[in-house]
Amino acid sequence: MLAGMASAQQELGFRRAAHLRHGINLSMWYAQAGDYSAARLASYTTAVDFQLINDLGLDHVRLSINPAPLNADTQAGTSDVTLNPAAIARLDETVRQITSLGLVVVLDIHPEEDWKKNATNTDDGTARFFQFWTIFAHHFAGSDPEKVYFELLNEPEGVNGYRWAGEQARLIALVRAQAPRHTIVATGEGWGGIDGLLQLEPVRDGNVIYSFHDYEPMEFTHQGASWSSEWLKPLRGVPYPSSPVVVAPLLPVLTDDGARRQLSGYGQQRWSVATMQQRIGLAAAWAKERHVPLWCGEFGVYRAFAPKEDRARWIADMRRSLEADGIGWDMWDYQGSFAMVTKKDGKPAAEPAIVQALGLKMPR
Repeated sequence: MLAGMASAQQELGFRRAAHLRHGINLSMWYAQAGDYSAARLASYTTAVDFQLINDLGLDHVRLSINPAPLNADTQAGTSDVTLNPAAIARLDETVRQITSLGLVVVLDIHPEEDWKKNATNTDDGTARFFQFWTIFAHHFAGSDPEKVYFELLNEPEGVNGYRWAGEQARLIALVRAQAPRHTIVATGEGWGGIDGLLQLEPVRDGNVIYSFHDYEPMEFTHQGASWSSEWLKPLRGVPYPSSPVVVAPLLPVLTDDGARRQLSGYGQQRWSVATMQQRIGLAAAWAKERHVPLWCGEFGVYRAFAPKEDRARWIADMRRSLEADGIGWDMWDYQGSFAMVTKKDGKPAAEPAIVQALGLKMPR
């Protein structure tokens, strides 16, 4: 009987993962924003956006949530956490609007870097993090488990892999006690990348989906990004696919030695769809060997400085590589700096080249 229950739970994880085939990240809204006022939350992303997402043929969204504005971060030295009634009511309404269209929503706990590192590396911070998830999962335990999934932490980083594996296992147990039927999304350390995933061993809970993010090669996907590594900042117009020939004209204009070295290496590595398929294949093999469901929660290209056609080509290659191994995906992001849409007077317009790259069709 126990074996049958375990098997049923494991198959539930795969069945739930089948609802995460084609998705988009709703970012810069409940997270990554300096303004969490009721007015901005009500206007930044609206029912019009949800309808467009649905009309494009996407089946789910990943909703980034900074726990601090929910009043989850309490004074140091305590583990008491409370949820602000007004803040959680707004989030409840957002979840209701999204799921009412038939879309699945992944509630992605996506804190600022200092909050995240404190939560994973200090005893006080970890205690508050665990208490937050206990209360947060209890709050959403009454939601439809077929439509609302829980992602424990976006991109764990700066934490020892062994420590994170233990913390994540304890978090899963805490959440499971509050919400026995809800699907949980877990990931490896190292920014939730493929390398961290390969070092992770699954927990004994079959209703868990394992996630990874993939932005490689950073020389292309994050060229010119001001928030990332210093050597990325001066990069402009970096092409994809790469070769020594195509990057050669860009090297003489770079005065930063690190940027020139990285860009030269990018050309020599000859990044292409074949390189992507090889990397994604490592993650797919890891999941197949352990018989666990796998999902790519983030991939995308910063659009400020990447050549438009190459950006669309990279996204198409990544999407096809994931789908070739049966892996569902979530592009980063809907309307941020990696966006699929632009807005004018609050009306969203999807970029046709990106819609096509994602294998979707423009709505009529």
